[in-house]
Amino acid sequence: MPQKPSKYISPLLDFSFKKIFGSSPNKDLLIAFLNEIFKGRKVITDLIYNKNEHHGDNKEEATAVFDLLCTGNMGEKFIIEVQHSDPINFKKRGIYYTSRVVSEQAPKGKLKSWLYNITEVYFVAIIEKPIEKNSTDDRYLHDVCLCYRDTGEIFYEGLGYTYIDLSNFVKTEQECSTQLDTWLYSLKHMDEMDELPAHLKKTIFEKLYNIAEYSKMSKEEQKMYDQNLKRKWDNEAAFAFREEKGKYEGRLEGKLEEKIEVASKMIAEGIAVELISKCTGLSVEEIAKLHS
Repeated sequence: MPQKPSKYISPLLDFSFKKIFGSSPNKDLLIAFLNEIFKGRKVITDLIYNKNEHHGDNKEEATAVFDLLCTGNMGEKFIIEVQHSDPINFKKRGIYYTSRVVSEQAPKGKLKSWLYNITEVYFVAIIEKPIEKNSTDDRYLHDVCLCYRDTGEIFYEGLGYTYIDLSNFVKTEQECSTQLDTWLYSLKHMDEMDELPAHLKKTIFEKLYNIAEYSKMSKEEQKMYDQNLKRKWDNEAAFAFREEKGKYEGRLEGKLEEKIEVASKMIAEGIAVELISKCTGLSVEEIAKLHS
């Protein structure tokens, strides 16, 4: 029997994230979210959506595909990414993406007059799993910039990386004390909720929840969302299987090493190969190799 869809879609899937945040009629949502992230260091009053696929200068150069790329009212560029699977080389991907946006600003054949007058570039990533496995860092907001290693003084303000690790955001609805808290709680838990919390009515969040209501989407949008959600579940199941398989193979490998160690000691004691085979489960041929 198919699972009944929740009232609200998960904003963390590619399709739903772009539906909610990726169009001009909804840019007030993205502007409000970004302003909470930058905490007054930047005040964004308008955004223009740019193409999100950027081809290299030749066939061999990889194409960079962003979830969202926007230009702010001061000309700054914002790359916004959402990552629900394991973020492999995610730091390096952020460096690559920002490098592409910076390098594309160079005018063809006019470098002398340009004088490297680049605009600011910011990479904002919302991730469901830690950037690094087995990390003990419990921060959910990582604000990274270029600074001096010895003093921490900022070297250049116009290039920044913000990583939001939702696996470390564990606040309850009642513990959300800031607008950013409410944004992150909504992003993480919206698809588990049955209704808009009363205190969010007549705020920007009412629009957020209205757009994210499953029943208000067209049949085609519902189909695309369902496919996106199934793909996520399939990927998570495949990853869980690979992890469990790796652990199982590791346990087997450990047992084999133990058997070889026991067999080597028995060989040193001069015990018959047939008896060693019965005790360890190793074949006679495997034990014979230990003699050589």
